[in-house]
Amino acid sequence: MNLWPPFAFSGIHITGIGADFLSAEVRLRLHWWNRNVAGVHFGGSLFAMTDPFWMMLLLRHLGGDHVVWDRAAEVDFIKPGRGDVTARFVLTQEEVERLRSLAADGGKVLEWFSVDITDADGDVVARVRKQVYVRRKRNRAQVPVV
Repeated sequence: MNLWPPFAFSGIHITGIGADFLSAEVRLRLHWWNRNVAGVHFGGSLFAMTDPFWMMLLLRHLGGDHVVWDRAAEVDFIKPGRGDVTARFVLTQEEVERLRSLAADGGKVLEWFSVDITDADGDVVARVRKQVYVRRKRNRAQVPVV
């Protein structure tokens, strides 16, 4: 994913994904091409660094029998981002199992997740909330192969 154009061309780099796929860490370096007119991180790049991760981690655990996608998002820009910034996503097995249980009847489940983007001093630069849609796939009639 580090070569995926929206990441590569923004300076976004995945620095780690947990072996259990319950966590991920992403870094964004400040470059001349991702600064805004005030010389700090462009807000779109801060948001982009958080975009696929909650959905990706959940999909990995819920598997192909679930529909998982991002439904909504909110960004709270708290202070200017200077230098490297980091976002760390941590999902628990209990959260995964709770969502699996809530979606078991085929109904949609909407869940909010939050991640802080922090600078090198540990100060919060932005807080991003993502609402993830989860639904167990409906059974489809099997079409015979002729």
